[in-house]
Amino acid sequence: MKTKQFRLFSALLTATFIGALATVLGPARAGETVFPPGIRIGINPLVGLVPAKTFTGFETADESVKVLMAELPEGAYGEVMNALKTNPALSNGAKPESLETAAGTAYYTVETTRVGATTGRRYSMILPGGAFSGYVAMQVPENASKIYTDEAVRQMFATTSVRKEVPTSEFLDLMPFKTSELADFKTVRALTPGPTLLLADGSEMTSFETAPFMVIGLMGAPQSADDRSRFAEQAATSIPGVHSGRMTMSEPVRIDGAAGYETRIDAISGKDNTPVTVVQWLRFNGPNTLRIIGSAPRDQWDKAFPRFRVVRDGIEPR
Repeated sequence: MKTKQFRLFSALLTATFIGALATVLGPARAGETVFPPGIRIGINPLVGLVPAKTFTGFETADESVKVLMAELPEGAYGEVMNALKTNPALSNGAKPESLETAAGTAYYTVETTRVGATTGRRYSMILPGGAFSGYVAMQVPENASKIYTDEAVRQMFATTSVRKEVPTSEFLDLMPFKTSELADFKTVRALTPGPTLLLADGSEMTSFETAPFMVIGLMGAPQSADDRSRFAEQAATSIPGVHSGRMTMSEPVRIDGAAGYETRIDAISGKDNTPVTVVQWLRFNGPNTLRIIGSAPRDQWDKAFPRFRVVRDGIEPR
């Protein structure tokens, strides 16, 4: 398959799944549908699979069997489906097949692959999610294949379902900081890589950049006060999706009693080339620096900026 989605399909799977060989005990059978925190995809995990500690999905207690779950852009499913109609075989020899799930018709592949020094099975599936595309993948080392058989995994994948929304509390609980004020933003999402919080007036069905939005997360930053000005300006001018920027201010501030930096730029953002004003606040507090970005179309800036401050002032360390 030569589409971007299938390259992502393979790359995402290869990069995420690395497991040591181990024996998993107990029969494999489906339980109740479980939605990992912060994601709209759920599945009935086979016995022995528990929520993963370091990624979104499930794994065995010894971390040898892993199930990755992710949300891809809405168009990924359609591009894969259309590509399969013209080229039904992947370049690695795998043959995608349709699989009926609780979420709709999915496309599913099974491959034999290397897992460390031995072989194993790799399973991949993409499915429709409405405003997004769902992705589920699993890797099973050879010594676990008698428990997690092809048929057992196929049956588990068939239970995949989607929910319309994730409770806001789930997203907030995933963050390494507490957020007590959301300033009436309509959309709340967790972004990857992260954990990073998105607050927006727009949605996936529209362009986020055409309405006010905020992105909040942690980043590494220099601890020396002498380096903060340069670092803040470099960070502000490298915000993804923003180009043709012109810095209008950059100065030290106090944020909740801690040293901080406020930088503003006028720029162009998004696929619609929306003229925006962007503010970046950095709050320096130990090894992890809180980074708060607020963006609004220039004609909405005066109303958006006070909301950005309300959210900023409601963030506390966890």
